[in-house]
Amino acid sequence: MEQFTISNLYNLEETIAAELFEGAVYPWELLPKISGFIVTLGEKLPADKYTQVKEQVWIANSAKVAPTASINGPAIIDEEAEIRHCAFIRGNAIVGKGAVVGNSTELKNVILFNKVQVPHYNYVGDSILGFKSHMGAGSITSNVKSDKTLVVVKSGEERIETGLKKFGAMLGDHVEVGCNSVLNPGTVIGRNSNVYPVSCVRGCIPAGSIYKKQGEIVLKQ
Repeated sequence: MEQFTISNLYNLEETIAAELFEGAVYPWELLPKISGFIVTLGEKLPADKYTQVKEQVWIANSAKVAPTASINGPAIIDEEAEIRHCAFIRGNAIVGKGAVVGNSTELKNVILFNKVQVPHYNYVGDSILGFKSHMGAGSITSNVKSDKTLVVVKSGEERIETGLKKFGAMLGDHVEVGCNSVLNPGTVIGRNSNVYPVSCVRGCIPAGSIYKKQGEIVLKQ
């Protein structure tokens, strides 16, 4: 599981939440801590760059937020981010610098690193998306197993019990997810990997790979 640790998935210089990752090994360890971290960080944000628009919601002055978007706290929208028409941020969300949250996209308990794009009809819950990762139109993270049991991260014969009922997906930096794909609970995708459109993904995908379908994952040439 070494390649799916925080240090191998993410460039922490590309998130305002870098301090949250300190002392953790795997990114899913941070999911229960996002809410409290946002509140603590939000209260320390410089008033000349961020405005607290309502209780526990801080928006950078340079961010663009459509009047039809709904943002519930705790939430931080970082500099030059774009929250488009009818986006729904349910709470416990950090949207990174220059990130795009698009039409009818829903976020809940997430960290989006800088320049992440979830621009069209996406659901992202209980997930962390790395620098410049992109989810194609209609692709979603499924964050609860159908039998409601706790999520286990699986890579080959290795298994890690997370103790979490809600766990969507961990996307490393520069991951591309094709349109209308479903990332099942506990999915972890290594840096610079691609997922074919209309895929049903579960488990761990190594860095620098192309996920074509279940059982067919090839390394990029």
